[in-house]
Amino acid sequence: MNKLAQVQIGNQFFTGGTAGSSVFAGQDLKGVSSLVTLFLRGAFVLAGLILLFYFILGGIGMIGSAGKNDPKAAEQAKQTITSAVMGFVVVFTAYWIVKLLGTLFGIQNII
Repeated sequence: MNKLAQVQIGNQFFTGGTAGSSVFAGQDLKGVSSLVTLFLRGAFVLAGLILLFYFILGGIGMIGSAGKNDPKAAEQAKQTITSAVMGFVVVFTAYWIVKLLGTLFGIQNII
């Protein structure tokens, strides 16, 4: 009945439940570089989720404005999708710049 109290959340989250298999691809969090790597991974995931949200928001706006014959709402939805595409280009470029800098400085598995 009390099995929930026996689960060690930290062990389940950081090692996937088994010793040695890390969710963060071998991150030991032993220094500043591993913390920066962890932060960058999280930042890119968060940017991707925000991008997805704006694509969905713009798509719903386009669908909603199609039946109303409201050009202002359609323009707003189009601008949301355009901003999401520009954000994708910025995040994609930042990702490859970080990968390039990691390669140039010899940092393995930076992202």
